[in-house]
Amino acid sequence: MCWEPWSRLTIVLRLPSRLGIAFLILTVGLAGCFLPLPVDGQAREASPDPGWTVCSDEARKVLGRLPSGFSFQCRTIQVPQDWNNKENGRTMGISLIRARADDQRDRIGSLLVNPGGPGGSGVDLAIYLTQGLPVEITRRFDIVGFDPRGVGRSDPITCYAADDLDAAFGAEPDPLSQQAFDEVVALNKRMVDGCASKYGARLPLYSTEQAARDIDQIRNDLGEEKLTYLGYSYGTLLGAVYAQLFPEKIRAMVLDGAVDPQLSSVESSEGQAKGFELAFDNFARWCADNASRCPIDGDAQAVVLKLMEQARTSPVGYRDGRKATAGWILWGVVSAMYTKARWPDLGSALNDLGDGKAAGLFALADAYSDRDSNGEYTNLFDANATVNCADDGKPVTVDRVRSLQSEWRVKYPVFGAPLAIGMLTCALWSSERDPYPVGPAKGAPPILVVGTKGDPATPYEQTPKLANMLGVGVVLSWDGEGHTAYPETRCITSAVNKYLIDVTPPKANTTCPAS
Repeated sequence: MCWEPWSRLTIVLRLPSRLGIAFLILTVGLAGCFLPLPVDGQAREASPDPGWTVCSDEARKVLGRLPSGFSFQCRTIQVPQDWNNKENGRTMGISLIRARADDQRDRIGSLLVNPGGPGGSGVDLAIYLTQGLPVEITRRFDIVGFDPRGVGRSDPITCYAADDLDAAFGAEPDPLSQQAFDEVVALNKRMVDGCASKYGARLPLYSTEQAARDIDQIRNDLGEEKLTYLGYSYGTLLGAVYAQLFPEKIRAMVLDGAVDPQLSSVESSEGQAKGFELAFDNFARWCADNASRCPIDGDAQAVVLKLMEQARTSPVGYRDGRKATAGWILWGVVSAMYTKARWPDLGSALNDLGDGKAAGLFALADAYSDRDSNGEYTNLFDANATVNCADDGKPVTVDRVRSLQSEWRVKYPVFGAPLAIGMLTCALWSSERDPYPVGPAKGAPPILVVGTKGDPATPYEQTPKLANMLGVGVVLSWDGEGHTAYPETRCITSAVNKYLIDVTPPKANTTCPAS
Protein backbone atom coordinates (compact mmCIF):
# COMPACT_ATOMS: atom_id res chain seq x y z
CA MET A 1 0.00 0.00 0.00
CA CYS A 2 1.32 3.41 -0.87
CA TRP A 3 -0.06 6.85 -0.24
CA GLU A 4 1.48 8.81 -3.07
CA PRO A 5 2.35 12.15 -1.47
CA TRP A 6 4.49 10.28 1.08
CA SER A 7 6.04 7.80 -1.24
CA ARG A 8 9.16 9.50 -2.61
CA LEU A 9 10.44 10.40 0.82
CA THR A 10 13.39 8.62 2.37
CA ILE A 11 12.84 9.02 6.07
CA VAL A 12 15.16 7.87 8.79
CA LEU A 13 13.01 6.63 11.59
CA ARG A 14 13.88 4.37 14.47
CA LEU A 15 16.95 2.25 14.98
CA PRO A 16 16.73 -0.57 17.48
CA SER A 17 17.37 1.13 20.70
CA ARG A 18 20.70 -0.30 21.80
CA LEU A 19 22.06 -1.61 18.54
CA GLY A 20 25.53 -2.89 17.82
CA ILE A 21 27.67 -1.94 14.88
CA ALA A 22 27.32 -5.53 13.75
CA PHE A 23 23.57 -5.12 13.56
CA LEU A 24 22.85 -1.52 12.67
CA ILE A 25 19.14 -1.73 11.96
CA LEU A 26 18.18 1.60 10.53
CA THR A 27 14.58 2.41 10.22
CA VAL A 28 14.78 4.05 6.88
CA GLY A 29 11.41 4.26 5.19
CA LEU A 30 11.94 3.11 1.61
CA ALA A 31 9.23 4.58 -0.54
CA GLY A 32 7.40 2.33 -2.93
CA CYS A 33 5.93 4.91 -5.31
CA PHE A 34 7.39 8.02 -6.82
CA LEU A 35 5.86 11.43 -6.47
CA PRO A 36 6.58 13.61 -9.50
CA LEU A 37 8.06 16.86 -8.29
CA PRO A 38 6.89 20.14 -9.85
CA VAL A 39 8.47 20.63 -13.25
CA ASP A 40 9.33 24.30 -13.16
CA GLY A 41 11.27 24.35 -9.91
CA GLN A 42 10.46 28.03 -9.44
CA ALA A 43 10.59 28.40 -5.67
CA ARG A 44 10.00 31.84 -4.24
CA GLU A 45 13.21 33.33 -2.88
CA ALA A 46 11.63 35.40 -0.13
CA SER A 47 13.65 37.92 1.81
CA PRO A 48 14.79 36.09 4.92
CA ASP A 49 13.97 37.24 8.43
CA PRO A 50 16.89 38.54 10.49
CA GLY A 51 19.18 35.67 11.38
CA TRP A 52 17.92 33.49 8.52
CA THR A 53 19.46 33.09 5.06
CA VAL A 54 17.90 31.82 1.86
CA CYS A 55 19.02 28.21 1.33
CA SER A 56 17.20 26.93 -1.72
CA ASP A 57 20.33 24.98 -2.64
CA GLU A 58 19.74 22.70 0.36
CA ALA A 59 16.34 21.74 -1.01
CA ARG A 60 17.77 21.27 -4.49
CA LYS A 61 20.51 19.03 -3.12
CA VAL A 62 18.10 16.84 -1.13
CA LEU A 63 15.31 16.53 -3.70
CA GLY A 64 17.34 16.71 -6.88
CA ARG A 65 15.49 19.82 -7.98
CA LEU A 66 13.92 22.88 -6.41
CA PRO A 67 10.21 22.38 -5.75
CA SER A 68 7.83 25.19 -6.53
CA GLY A 69 5.48 26.65 -3.96
CA PHE A 70 7.92 26.95 -1.04
CA SER A 71 10.70 29.18 0.18
CA PHE A 72 13.57 27.75 2.22
CA GLN A 73 15.54 29.59 4.86
CA CYS A 74 18.31 28.33 7.14
CA ARG A 75 20.13 29.38 10.25
CA THR A 76 22.41 27.95 12.91
CA ILE A 77 21.74 28.61 16.57
CA GLN A 78 24.20 28.12 19.40
CA VAL A 79 23.22 25.95 22.36
CA PRO A 80 25.19 25.05 25.48
CA GLN A 81 27.46 22.10 24.86
CA ASP A 82 26.39 20.81 28.26
CA TRP A 83 23.06 21.97 29.64
CA ASN A 84 24.19 20.86 33.09
CA ASN A 85 27.23 23.12 32.93
CA LYS A 86 26.17 26.16 30.93
CA GLU A 87 28.49 28.37 32.95
CA ASN A 88 31.59 27.15 31.10
CA GLY A 89 30.39 29.03 28.02
CA ARG A 90 31.09 26.23 25.55
CA THR A 91 28.54 25.89 22.77
CA MET A 92 27.71 23.84 19.70
CA GLY A 93 25.79 24.80 16.59
CA ILE A 94 22.36 23.38 15.74
CA SER A 95 21.37 23.66 12.08
CA LEU A 96 17.76 24.62 11.25
CA ILE A 97 15.73 24.92 8.08
CA ARG A 98 12.33 26.55 7.65
CA ALA A 99 10.10 25.69 4.70
CA ARG A 100 7.24 28.13 4.16
CA ALA A 101 4.48 27.66 1.60
CA ASP A 102 3.89 30.54 -0.80
CA ASP A 103 0.13 30.15 -0.37
CA GLN A 104 0.26 30.09 3.43
CA ARG A 105 -2.85 31.41 5.14
CA ASP A 106 -4.49 31.08 8.54
CA ARG A 107 -0.98 30.60 9.88
CA ILE A 108 -0.76 28.89 13.26
CA GLY A 109 3.01 28.83 13.72
CA SER A 110 5.93 26.46 13.32
CA LEU A 111 5.73 22.67 13.13
CA LEU A 112 9.01 21.22 14.37
CA VAL A 113 9.76 17.78 12.90
CA ASN A 114 12.17 14.97 13.76
CA PRO A 115 12.69 11.80 11.69
CA GLY A 116 14.18 9.55 14.35
CA GLY A 117 17.27 7.43 14.11
CA PRO A 118 18.84 8.64 16.28
CA GLY A 119 21.02 10.10 13.60
CA GLY A 120 18.40 11.19 11.08
CA SER A 121 18.52 14.67 9.59
CA GLY A 122 15.56 16.85 10.48
CA VAL A 123 16.73 19.38 7.91
CA ASP A 124 16.35 16.78 5.18
CA LEU A 125 13.01 15.66 6.61
CA ALA A 126 11.55 19.16 6.54
CA ILE A 127 12.53 19.45 2.88
CA TYR A 128 10.98 16.07 2.05
CA LEU A 129 7.81 16.94 3.92
CA THR A 130 7.11 19.86 1.62
CA GLN A 131 6.28 17.11 -0.87
CA GLY A 132 4.55 14.81 1.61
CA LEU A 133 2.46 16.68 4.15
CA PRO A 134 -1.15 17.57 3.36
CA VAL A 135 -1.79 21.09 2.12
CA GLU A 136 -4.01 21.69 5.15
CA ILE A 137 -0.84 21.54 7.23
CA THR A 138 1.65 23.32 4.97
CA ARG A 139 -0.74 26.27 4.54
CA ARG A 140 -0.95 26.76 8.30
CA PHE A 141 2.54 25.89 9.52
CA ASP A 142 6.13 26.65 8.68
CA ILE A 143 7.79 23.23 8.50
CA VAL A 144 10.92 23.50 10.62
CA GLY A 145 13.56 20.80 10.74
CA PHE A 146 16.75 20.57 12.76
CA ASP A 147 19.73 18.28 12.75
CA PRO A 148 20.09 17.22 16.39
CA ARG A 149 23.47 17.64 18.04
CA GLY A 150 25.97 15.23 16.54
CA VAL A 151 23.93 14.73 13.36
CA GLY A 152 24.52 15.90 9.81
CA ARG A 153 25.14 19.65 9.87
CA SER A 154 25.11 20.05 13.68
CA ASP A 155 28.57 19.39 15.10
CA PRO A 156 28.53 15.93 13.51
CA ILE A 157 30.08 12.92 15.20
CA THR A 158 32.41 11.19 12.72
CA CYS A 159 34.01 8.01 14.01
CA TYR A 160 33.60 5.25 11.45
CA ALA A 161 35.44 4.74 8.18
CA ALA A 162 33.45 3.50 5.19
CA ASP A 163 35.54 0.32 5.05
CA ASP A 164 34.65 -0.47 8.65
CA LEU A 165 30.96 0.07 7.95
CA ASP A 166 31.16 -2.20 4.92
CA ALA A 167 32.77 -4.81 7.14
CA ALA A 168 30.08 -4.35 9.78
CA PHE A 169 27.18 -4.71 7.36
CA GLY A 170 28.80 -7.68 5.69
CA ALA A 171 29.75 -9.37 8.96
CA GLU A 172 28.25 -12.67 10.07
CA PRO A 173 24.92 -11.75 11.76
CA ASP A 174 24.82 -14.95 13.84
CA PRO A 175 28.39 -16.06 14.65
CA LEU A 176 28.12 -19.61 15.99
CA SER A 177 31.67 -20.55 16.95
CA GLN A 178 33.43 -18.74 19.75
CA GLN A 179 36.12 -17.64 17.31
CA ALA A 180 33.54 -16.10 14.97
CA PHE A 181 31.80 -14.39 17.89
CA ASP A 182 35.12 -13.02 19.15
CA GLU A 183 35.83 -11.59 15.69
CA VAL A 184 32.52 -9.69 15.74
CA VAL A 185 33.28 -8.45 19.25
CA ALA A 186 36.71 -7.27 18.09
CA LEU A 187 35.21 -5.36 15.15
CA ASN A 188 32.72 -3.63 17.45
CA LYS A 189 35.40 -2.82 20.01
CA ARG A 190 37.77 -1.36 17.44
CA MET A 191 35.03 0.92 16.14
CA VAL A 192 33.73 2.13 19.49
CA ASP A 193 37.25 2.62 20.84
CA GLY A 194 37.92 4.86 17.86
CA CYS A 195 35.00 7.05 18.91
CA ALA A 196 36.20 7.18 22.50
CA SER A 197 39.72 8.07 21.42
CA LYS A 198 38.54 10.91 19.20
CA TYR A 199 35.82 12.45 21.38
CA GLY A 200 36.60 11.35 24.93
CA ALA A 201 34.52 13.07 27.61
CA ARG A 202 32.32 14.80 25.01
CA LEU A 203 30.45 11.62 24.06
CA PRO A 204 27.85 11.76 26.87
CA LEU A 205 26.92 15.28 25.71
CA TYR A 206 25.11 13.81 22.68
CA SER A 207 22.42 12.18 24.82
CA THR A 208 18.69 12.41 24.22
CA GLU A 209 18.13 14.62 27.27
CA GLN A 210 20.65 17.17 26.00
CA ALA A 211 18.90 17.14 22.59
CA ALA A 212 15.49 17.60 24.24
CA ARG A 213 16.76 20.71 25.99
CA ASP A 214 18.03 21.97 22.63
CA ILE A 215 14.46 21.69 21.34
CA ASP A 216 13.24 24.16 23.92
CA GLN A 217 15.85 26.67 22.84
CA ILE A 218 14.77 26.11 19.22
CA ARG A 219 11.16 26.78 20.26
CA ASN A 220 12.20 30.00 21.95
CA ASP A 221 14.39 31.03 19.02
CA LEU A 222 11.45 30.56 16.65
CA GLY A 223 9.40 32.93 18.79
CA GLU A 224 6.85 30.25 19.62
CA GLU A 225 5.25 30.48 23.05
CA LYS A 226 4.48 26.77 22.83
CA LEU A 227 5.81 23.88 20.75
CA THR A 228 3.99 22.06 17.97
CA TYR A 229 5.93 18.87 17.23
CA LEU A 230 5.80 15.87 14.90
CA GLY A 231 8.23 13.10 15.82
CA TYR A 232 8.68 9.74 14.15
CA SER A 233 10.14 6.60 15.72
CA TYR A 234 13.12 7.63 17.90
CA GLY A 235 11.62 11.11 17.50
CA THR A 236 8.81 9.89 19.76
CA LEU A 237 11.34 9.17 22.49
CA LEU A 238 12.90 12.59 22.01
CA GLY A 239 9.43 14.14 22.17
CA ALA A 240 8.48 12.17 25.27
CA VAL A 241 11.61 13.35 27.10
CA TYR A 242 10.81 16.94 26.09
CA ALA A 243 7.24 16.46 27.33
CA GLN A 244 8.47 15.41 30.75
CA LEU A 245 10.97 18.26 31.00
CA PHE A 246 8.77 21.03 29.53
CA PRO A 247 5.12 19.87 29.70
CA GLU A 248 3.66 23.36 29.90
CA LYS A 249 5.56 24.46 26.79
CA ILE A 250 3.64 22.09 24.49
CA ARG A 251 0.83 23.22 22.19
CA ALA A 252 0.42 19.93 20.29
CA MET A 253 2.62 16.85 19.93
CA VAL A 254 2.26 13.88 17.56
CA LEU A 255 4.41 10.84 18.34
CA ASP A 256 4.22 8.32 15.46
CA GLY A 257 5.95 4.93 15.76
CA ALA A 258 6.05 4.96 19.53
CA VAL A 259 9.07 3.98 21.59
CA ASP A 260 8.44 2.99 25.21
CA PRO A 261 11.15 4.82 27.21
CA GLN A 262 10.70 2.45 30.14
CA LEU A 263 12.09 -0.60 28.32
CA SER A 264 15.54 -1.97 29.07
CA SER A 265 17.93 -2.62 26.21
CA VAL A 266 17.13 -6.34 26.39
CA GLU A 267 13.37 -5.75 26.40
CA SER A 268 13.63 -3.31 23.52
CA SER A 269 15.79 -5.61 21.41
CA GLU A 270 13.62 -8.66 22.03
CA GLY A 271 10.51 -6.66 21.20
CA GLN A 272 12.04 -5.75 17.87
CA ALA A 273 13.10 -9.34 17.21
CA LYS A 274 9.48 -10.33 17.72
CA GLY A 275 8.25 -7.41 15.59
CA PHE A 276 10.53 -8.12 12.65
CA GLU A 277 9.68 -11.81 12.81
CA LEU A 278 5.97 -10.95 12.66
CA ALA A 279 6.51 -8.59 9.74
CA PHE A 280 8.49 -11.25 7.89
CA ASP A 281 5.77 -13.85 8.53
CA ASN A 282 3.28 -11.41 7.01
CA PHE A 283 5.58 -10.97 4.02
CA ALA A 284 5.85 -14.76 3.63
CA ARG A 285 2.06 -15.14 3.62
CA TRP A 286 1.74 -12.32 1.11
CA CYS A 287 4.29 -14.06 -1.12
CA ALA A 288 2.38 -17.32 -0.99
CA ASP A 289 -0.84 -15.53 -1.95
CA ASN A 290 0.71 -13.35 -4.68
CA ALA A 291 2.95 -15.61 -6.74
CA SER A 292 2.76 -13.29 -9.76
CA ARG A 293 4.33 -10.47 -7.73
CA CYS A 294 6.64 -12.59 -5.57
CA PRO A 295 8.62 -15.16 -7.59
CA ILE A 296 10.06 -16.94 -4.54
CA ASP A 297 9.88 -20.70 -4.95
CA GLY A 298 8.69 -22.12 -1.64
CA ASP A 299 8.41 -20.81 1.91
CA ALA A 300 10.00 -17.37 2.20
CA GLN A 301 11.63 -18.03 5.56
CA ALA A 302 13.20 -21.26 4.33
CA VAL A 303 14.43 -19.48 1.20
CA VAL A 304 16.08 -16.66 3.16
CA LEU A 305 17.74 -18.99 5.66
CA LYS A 306 19.00 -21.19 2.80
CA LEU A 307 20.41 -18.21 0.90
CA MET A 308 22.16 -16.99 4.03
CA GLU A 309 23.63 -20.43 4.66
CA GLN A 310 24.86 -20.71 1.07
CA ALA A 311 26.39 -17.24 1.34
CA ARG A 312 28.52 -18.38 4.25
CA THR A 313 30.56 -20.53 1.88
CA SER A 314 29.80 -19.22 -1.63
CA PRO A 315 28.57 -15.61 -1.57
CA VAL A 316 27.38 -14.12 -4.84
CA GLY A 317 29.66 -11.39 -6.18
CA TYR A 318 28.58 -7.86 -7.07
CA ARG A 319 29.99 -5.47 -9.65
CA ASP A 320 31.55 -3.16 -7.05
CA GLY A 321 33.61 -5.98 -5.56
CA ARG A 322 31.40 -6.72 -2.57
CA LYS A 323 30.07 -10.18 -1.81
CA ALA A 324 26.44 -10.82 -0.89
CA THR A 325 27.29 -12.31 2.50
CA ALA A 326 24.75 -13.46 5.05
CA GLY A 327 25.03 -10.03 6.62
CA TRP A 328 24.19 -8.13 3.44
CA ILE A 329 21.30 -10.52 2.75
CA LEU A 330 19.89 -9.78 6.18
CA TRP A 331 20.03 -6.02 5.50
CA GLY A 332 18.19 -6.43 2.25
CA VAL A 333 15.43 -8.28 4.08
CA VAL A 334 15.36 -5.75 6.92
CA SER A 335 15.10 -2.90 4.43
CA ALA A 336 11.92 -4.27 2.91
CA MET A 337 10.18 -4.83 6.24
CA TYR A 338 9.55 -1.13 6.79
CA THR A 339 6.96 -0.74 4.07
CA LYS A 340 4.75 -3.23 2.29
CA ALA A 341 5.46 -1.36 -0.94
CA ARG A 342 8.94 -2.95 -0.96
CA TRP A 343 7.74 -6.53 -0.60
CA PRO A 344 7.67 -7.17 -4.38
CA ASP A 345 11.23 -5.81 -4.62
CA LEU A 346 12.37 -8.20 -1.91
CA GLY A 347 10.71 -11.16 -3.59
CA SER A 348 12.46 -10.36 -6.86
CA ALA A 349 15.79 -9.70 -5.15
CA LEU A 350 15.75 -13.04 -3.34
CA ASN A 351 14.78 -14.88 -6.51
CA ASP A 352 17.57 -13.15 -8.44
CA LEU A 353 20.08 -13.92 -5.71
CA GLY A 354 19.24 -17.59 -6.06
CA ASP A 355 20.12 -17.20 -9.75
CA GLY A 356 23.47 -15.62 -8.93
CA LYS A 357 22.47 -11.96 -9.36
CA ALA A 358 22.96 -9.63 -6.38
CA ALA A 359 21.97 -6.22 -7.79
CA GLY A 360 18.45 -6.22 -6.32
CA LEU A 361 19.69 -7.31 -2.91
CA PHE A 362 22.33 -4.58 -2.76
CA ALA A 363 19.86 -1.96 -4.01
CA LEU A 364 17.70 -2.67 -0.96
CA ALA A 365 20.59 -2.94 1.48
CA ASP A 366 22.36 0.20 0.24
CA ALA A 367 19.23 2.33 0.34
CA TYR A 368 18.71 1.12 3.87
CA SER A 369 22.28 1.73 5.00
CA ASP A 370 22.50 5.17 3.35
CA ARG A 371 25.50 4.01 1.31
CA ASP A 372 26.00 5.92 -1.93
CA SER A 373 27.31 4.67 -5.27
CA ASN A 374 30.84 5.73 -4.29
CA GLY A 375 30.76 3.55 -1.19
CA GLU A 376 30.46 6.48 1.21
CA TYR A 377 28.12 6.73 4.20
CA THR A 378 26.58 9.64 6.08
CA ASN A 379 27.36 10.01 9.79
CA LEU A 380 24.06 8.33 10.65
CA PHE A 381 25.72 5.31 12.24
CA ASP A 382 28.31 7.32 14.16
CA ALA A 383 25.58 9.47 15.70
CA ASN A 384 23.29 6.51 16.27
CA ALA A 385 25.77 4.56 18.35
CA THR A 386 26.82 7.67 20.26
CA VAL A 387 23.28 8.68 21.24
CA ASN A 388 22.03 5.18 21.99
CA CYS A 389 25.00 4.28 24.14
CA ALA A 390 24.98 7.62 25.97
CA ASP A 391 21.33 6.92 26.80
CA ASP A 392 21.89 3.33 27.90
CA GLY A 393 22.41 3.50 31.64
CA LYS A 394 22.32 -0.27 32.17
CA PRO A 395 24.09 -1.98 29.26
CA VAL A 396 24.28 -5.74 29.08
CA THR A 397 27.54 -7.66 29.30
CA VAL A 398 29.20 -9.44 26.39
CA ASP A 399 28.50 -12.78 28.09
CA ARG A 400 24.81 -11.90 28.35
CA VAL A 401 24.75 -11.05 24.65
CA ARG A 402 26.22 -14.46 23.85
CA SER A 403 23.57 -16.19 25.96
CA LEU A 404 20.69 -14.23 24.41
CA GLN A 405 22.03 -14.97 20.93
CA SER A 406 21.38 -18.69 21.47
CA GLU A 407 18.06 -18.15 23.22
CA TRP A 408 16.61 -15.78 20.63
CA ARG A 409 17.83 -17.85 17.67
CA VAL A 410 15.30 -20.48 18.71
CA LYS A 411 12.46 -18.05 19.42
CA TYR A 412 12.97 -15.77 16.39
CA PRO A 413 14.74 -17.75 13.63
CA VAL A 414 15.57 -14.91 11.22
CA PHE A 415 16.07 -11.85 13.41
CA GLY A 416 16.59 -13.10 16.98
CA ALA A 417 20.32 -13.81 17.04
CA PRO A 418 21.25 -10.66 15.07
CA LEU A 419 19.21 -8.48 17.45
CA ALA A 420 21.09 -9.99 20.37
CA ILE A 421 24.42 -9.36 18.64
CA GLY A 422 23.17 -5.81 18.14
CA MET A 423 23.64 -5.06 21.82
CA LEU A 424 27.42 -5.48 21.61
CA THR A 425 28.20 -1.86 20.79
CA CYS A 426 26.78 -0.44 24.00
CA ALA A 427 28.10 -3.42 25.96
CA LEU A 428 31.58 -2.38 24.82
CA TRP A 429 31.05 1.40 24.99
CA SER A 430 33.57 2.78 27.49
CA SER A 431 32.36 6.38 27.83
CA GLU A 432 30.13 7.71 30.58
CA ARG A 433 26.36 7.41 30.20
CA ASP A 434 23.61 10.01 30.55
CA PRO A 435 20.28 8.15 30.64
CA TYR A 436 17.18 10.20 29.91
CA PRO A 437 14.49 10.82 32.55
CA VAL A 438 11.36 8.69 32.42
CA GLY A 439 7.99 9.86 33.69
CA PRO A 440 4.66 11.57 33.03
CA ALA A 441 4.12 14.87 31.24
CA LYS A 442 2.22 16.57 34.07
CA GLY A 443 0.55 19.74 32.88
CA ALA A 444 0.83 18.95 29.16
CA PRO A 445 -2.19 18.99 26.81
CA PRO A 446 -3.34 15.72 25.21
CA ILE A 447 -0.46 14.16 23.24
CA LEU A 448 -1.38 12.05 20.21
CA VAL A 449 0.47 8.70 20.17
CA VAL A 450 0.15 6.86 16.85
CA GLY A 451 0.90 3.17 16.38
CA THR A 452 0.87 0.73 13.46
CA LYS A 453 -0.35 -2.80 14.17
CA GLY A 454 2.25 -4.36 11.83
CA ASP A 455 5.20 -2.14 12.77
CA PRO A 456 8.41 -4.22 12.95
CA ALA A 457 10.76 -1.60 14.39
CA THR A 458 8.61 -0.02 17.09
CA PRO A 459 6.19 -2.85 17.91
CA TYR A 460 2.62 -1.76 18.41
CA GLU A 461 2.46 -2.77 22.07
CA GLN A 462 4.75 0.15 22.86
CA THR A 463 2.08 2.62 21.70
CA PRO A 464 -0.33 2.30 24.66
CA LYS A 465 2.61 1.98 27.03
CA LEU A 466 4.03 5.32 25.93
CA ALA A 467 0.59 6.94 26.11
CA ASN A 468 0.05 5.60 29.62
CA MET A 469 3.48 6.70 30.79
CA LEU A 470 2.87 10.24 29.59
CA GLY A 471 -0.44 10.30 31.45
CA VAL A 472 -1.94 12.57 28.77
CA GLY A 473 -1.42 10.28 25.77
CA VAL A 474 -4.26 9.55 23.37
CA VAL A 475 -3.79 6.40 21.26
CA LEU A 476 -4.55 6.40 17.53
CA SER A 477 -3.98 3.03 15.83
CA TRP A 478 -3.52 2.04 12.20
CA ASP A 479 -4.36 -1.53 11.21
CA GLY A 480 -1.62 -1.56 8.59
CA GLU A 481 1.88 -2.83 7.83
CA GLY A 482 5.24 -1.10 8.02
CA HIS A 483 6.84 1.54 10.18
CA THR A 484 4.82 4.65 11.14
CA ALA A 485 1.41 5.75 9.90
CA TYR A 486 1.03 9.49 9.16
CA PRO A 487 0.01 10.41 6.49
CA GLU A 488 -0.57 6.91 5.06
CA THR A 489 -4.38 6.80 4.80
CA ARG A 490 -7.28 9.23 4.77
CA CYS A 491 -8.42 8.14 8.24
CA ILE A 492 -5.01 8.61 9.83
CA THR A 493 -4.36 11.84 7.96
CA SER A 494 -7.69 13.39 8.91
CA ALA A 495 -7.28 12.57 12.60
CA VAL A 496 -3.73 13.90 12.82
CA ASN A 497 -4.50 17.02 10.78
CA LYS A 498 -7.43 17.93 13.01
CA TYR A 499 -5.31 17.49 16.10
CA LEU A 500 -2.43 19.60 14.77
CA ILE A 501 -4.77 22.37 13.63
CA ASP A 502 -7.37 22.45 16.40
CA VAL A 503 -5.54 20.54 19.17
CA THR A 504 -8.58 18.26 19.20
CA PRO A 505 -7.48 14.62 19.50
CA PRO A 506 -9.57 11.76 18.14
CA LYS A 507 -11.59 9.63 20.50
CA ALA A 508 -9.24 7.54 22.62
CA ASN A 509 -8.25 4.19 21.09
CA THR A 510 -9.55 5.04 17.63
CA THR A 511 -8.41 2.45 15.07
CA CYS A 512 -8.09 3.30 11.38
CA PRO A 513 -8.45 0.54 8.78
CA ALA A 514 -5.47 -0.59 6.71
CA SER A 515 -6.67 1.29 3.62
